[in-house]
Amino acid sequence: MESFNALINSPEPVLVDFFATWCGPCQMLAPILKEVKDTLGDRIKIIKVDVDKNQALMANPQFQVKGVPTLMLFKNGKMLWRQSGVVPKEELIKVISDFRV
Repeated sequence: MESFNALINSPEPVLVDFFATWCGPCQMLAPILKEVKDTLGDRIKIIKVDVDKNQALMANPQFQVKGVPTLMLFKNGKMLWRQSGVVPKEELIKVISDFRV
């Protein structure tokens, strides 16, 4: 939990993908996230959190992850954006860019 908090408190934007290995939509999202990273490079950090291996994080009231995939965008520890489900590459890039990254 501490290392996760250190990551999201970064001054650079951090996109967190809460996923599960058994989740079909999560598997569809993985290559989209790779394309987003390839497009934005160092302007975004993307981390994946396996909900089955991080139960304490899921129980944290700050995150309240009820379904997967759930994406959250953080900067300086503040959640800027959140959405569940598969998000198209262009929409993700727009959301991230809208927060001036």
